[in-house]
Amino acid sequence: MEKTNSAMGNLRRKFKINRNRPTIGITGPDKGGEAAWLFTALGVWLAGGKPVHVTPARPRTADGLQALIIGGGADVDPSTYEQEHVLNDYLQQTINQPNKNLFKRVGRFLRWLYFPGLFFVRKLLSRKLTFNLDKARDHLELQLLDQAVKKDLPVMGICRGAQLMNVYFRGTLYKSIHTFYTEAPNPASIFPVKEVSITAGSKLATILKTQTLQVNALHNQAVKLPGHHIQIAATEPNGVVQAIEHKLLDYMIGVQWHPEYLPQKKEHRRLFKELVRQAKEVKQQIEEQDMQEALTSEAEALQELQNQVK
Repeated sequence: MEKTNSAMGNLRRKFKINRNRPTIGITGPDKGGEAAWLFTALGVWLAGGKPVHVTPARPRTADGLQALIIGGGADVDPSTYEQEHVLNDYLQQTINQPNKNLFKRVGRFLRWLYFPGLFFVRKLLSRKLTFNLDKARDHLELQLLDQAVKKDLPVMGICRGAQLMNVYFRGTLYKSIHTFYTEAPNPASIFPVKEVSITAGSKLATILKTQTLQVNALHNQAVKLPGHHIQIAATEPNGVVQAIEHKLLDYMIGVQWHPEYLPQKKEHRRLFKELVRQAKEVKQQIEEQDMQEALTSEAEALQELQNQVK
């Protein structure tokens, strides 16, 4: 009976829906990405959501999530959109929870301790951005995105996340966008360095309440051919895609910039507020009352079975 109660408790934590502060999954890499996680989590928390960190070493399914943010980071592996079987393989392979020993746990804790200093030192030194691949993360995020689409969960892609979203819907990417910047180099900064045009009539325009926006830039790739039912929602003057959205799904938006680093701007905060608002309306997960009734019914059935055995 004790084991049964424990299983029921785990089930409740895994699937319960929260209308007051919805649970928002935020993906990221195993190493690095602490700044992006903290700022994105802050954006979600200020908007009224509960942020949950998801990485290849700490995977989870979309069960219990009410929305998903696919964060920025490494380039998306070109094979995912150049070889269709690679994308299909990722979607079919189940994510397994790896074993984490004590040393890994301590190492993660120490990284959190030195994060603030590391973050500001990197910004002060203005190190040149490098773009690598992270296939384990591609696998995890494509799995999560697939589950979110099937559950009709709200999704926001940030930079890499927007690109991955387009790939999932069978679109393609520019491996490098340096050829678009012949007169001046592509600026890289967490502060606003570009002005983008928002497509009139798009969901993004409705959310941001503007048709022009100052954005930051930390990317090397960009959407080339939009995927199925994906439409362009914002562009730079040179034609580089800066935002996309799905025409049929309720809330599936990807932005090329990093709104998490611009919390002082109300337009960028609106992206998180709208995501949380949409998350509160999710009906695919289990309501508290329904969960309680199901667990009570199961407990009664088990008790009756045990009495019969005696």
